[in-house]
Amino acid sequence: MTKKAIPFEFVLETLFEKHPITKPMFGAYGVYLEGGTKIVFILRDRDSYTDDNGVWIATKAEHHASLKKELPSMRAITIFGDGPTNWRCLPASAPDFEKCVGRACEMVLCNDERIGSYPKPKKIVKKKKPTK
Repeated sequence: MTKKAIPFEFVLETLFEKHPITKPMFGAYGVYLEGGTKIVFILRDRDSYTDDNGVWIATKAEHHASLKKELPSMRAITIFGDGPTNWRCLPASAPDFEKCVGRACEMVLCNDERIGSYPKPKKIVKKKKPTK
């Protein structure tokens, strides 16, 4: 069994100076900066829910309208249903996909505060010592 290549590797090449780190997640790859503490994108190319293949942007709901002006093909992620979510998708099927992804990468390189999220650190669970 061979490991599947990271999709849309041009994103990592564009962000090279920020030293991006990728982590597999949910059959896709998270793109992290700042030593793995800040997630900016998820790169997704799967056989299921193909409409959501592309580059997912970590953002906040209050930034959706302003980002949409700069990234016209950006939309909600259909897998998530109708509920509110902070994440947005630049679909690979969009005619302006590479242009929008390039612009999103430029925004990350310029430290645009609208892109990126700091996931809550995982709690460390200490194992109890067995009692005698």
